Amino acid sequence: MNVALFIPCYIDQFYPQVAIATLQLLEKFGCKVSYPLKQTCCGQPMANSGFEHLSTACNELFVENFSGYDYIVSPSGSCTLHIKEHLHTARHTQAEEQIRTQVYELTEFLVDVLKVQTLQAKFPYKVGMHQSCHGQRGLHLSQMTELNAAPFSKPGSLLNMVEGLELVTLDRPDECCGFGGTFCVTEEAVSAKMGKDRVADHVTHKADYITAADMSCLMHLEGILKRQKSATKIIHIAEILNAG
Repeated sequence: MNVALFIPCYIDQFYPQVAIATLQLLEKFGCKVSYPLKQTCCGQPMANSGFEHLSTACNELFVENFSGYDYIVSPSGSCTLHIKEHLHTARHTQAEEQIRTQVYELTEFLVDVLKVQTLQAKFPYKVGMHQSCHGQRGLHLSQMTELNAAPFSKPGSLLNMVEGLELVTLDRPDECCGFGGTFCVTEEAVSAKMGKDRVADHVTHKADYITAADMSCLMHLEGILKRQKSATKIIHIAEILNAG
C-alpha cells in the first residue's frame, strides 16, 4: 500500500527522530512510504486560535500534497484530528473529502488498518502512557474512564507487545497534560500547573519514561521534567515500537 507520511511542523523542527522512527516502523510492516516535500503546517494553530478562516491556503496545500495516496499517516493525534474534522477548501472538492477519510494517527493505523499482532521491539523500562485529549476524545484511540464501558487502548495494546516494557498503572490515566496548543500561551499558569500534576502521577509510579501518541503533549511535559531536574524522560510511542 502507498502511504504518505504527514509530519507535523514541531516534530520536523524539534523531534526529527520521531519522524524517522515512524518511517522505519511503517516500512517494517511492508508499507511503501512517501514524504511529500512541500508539506507545511496543517493549519491547526490558526484554527485553535479562532482564525480558521485564514487557514485556507494551508488546507489547499495539504490537498495538493496528499492527494492520490492509499493512506496518510501521522505520529500526531491532534494534527490528524484537525485534518479529519476541519480540512476544507473553497472549492469543496472530492479530493479533500477523500483525504479526511484516509488520514490516520500512527497507532490507529497500526491497529485498525495493518492489524498488527506482534512487534519485534525491546524496551526494558517502566513506562507511563499519557493519553492525549485529541487522541482519546477525538480519535477514540482509548476508552474514557468516566464512561461505563469496556476499557480499551490502541496505544496500550501495542506497548504490551514490546519485550521488557512494564506499563505502569496511573491514578488518573486520561487526565489532560495542560498543553492544549495555544492554551499553554494564553493560560500559561493553568497550563503549567496541569502539566506538573500530570508529571507527578508518572513520577509517583516510578516511570522511567512518559510516552504518548502526541509529541506536543510530551514537549510540554519534557519542559516541566527538565525544570524539576527529574530522571524521568519522554519518548514518543513510535520510538518505543521501533526500538530493539
